[in-house]
Amino acid sequence: MTQITRILSVANLGTVEYQAALALQTAMVAARQSDAISDTLLILEHPHVFTLGRGADERFLLAQRPGEVPIYRISRGGEVTYHGPGQLVGYPIIKLEGRDRDVHRYLRNLEEAMLRALADFDIQGMRREGLTGIWVGAKKIGSIGVGIKRWTTCHGFALNVCPDLSYFRGIVPCGIDGCEMTSIEAHRDRISIDEFATAMRSRFAEVFDYAENGTVDPATLWQLVESNVAEERRDA
Repeated sequence: MTQITRILSVANLGTVEYQAALALQTAMVAARQSDAISDTLLILEHPHVFTLGRGADERFLLAQRPGEVPIYRISRGGEVTYHGPGQLVGYPIIKLEGRDRDVHRYLRNLEEAMLRALADFDIQGMRREGLTGIWVGAKKIGSIGVGIKRWTTCHGFALNVCPDLSYFRGIVPCGIDGCEMTSIEAHRDRISIDEFATAMRSRFAEVFDYAENGTVDPATLWQLVESNVAEERRDA
């Protein structure tokens, strides 16, 4: 019996405006559902932004947050979070098939990939019972909020490498009262976003059992958005 090799494509997008990343994910989910693309992990950073999950409570946006930071309510699960420079964001656009069609399993695998990547830099992360994400000691370092459409994933995880943690004071992170955030920078010097992205890419492929992973040209993915826009105009 021939064994099927699972291949993961990885796109390093650099810094991407939040709305543009949403449009890209929408286009890629449709493309993945039709098998026009393979399973893909997007690696990127965002400019300063606060996001709320589809059922998030706005009371977790505090009055003293910076007024110039945009706020978006989106289709992921979870409460309010912050994204910004120095935070590594990962958006897996993958089909969950067979035994992987299990949301709990998917979330635990995302956590496991982050735990292993942190361990590569001698940082001991941990889970907390009943909560999603990763902590170092009493402080949270990695957050997860996912969307799944017809068993194709979008949104994903965010791990603090070297962001300005003061922005988290404008929210109740993940809706957890008393939650404080930390970063890799607070525990280890001179770890760059690129260094951690390399570890995260490797550990993600390992945990999700991809035999191969390769880099995809971001330009080919942005063409999916252009095609989506053109199709919407034709249908209008």
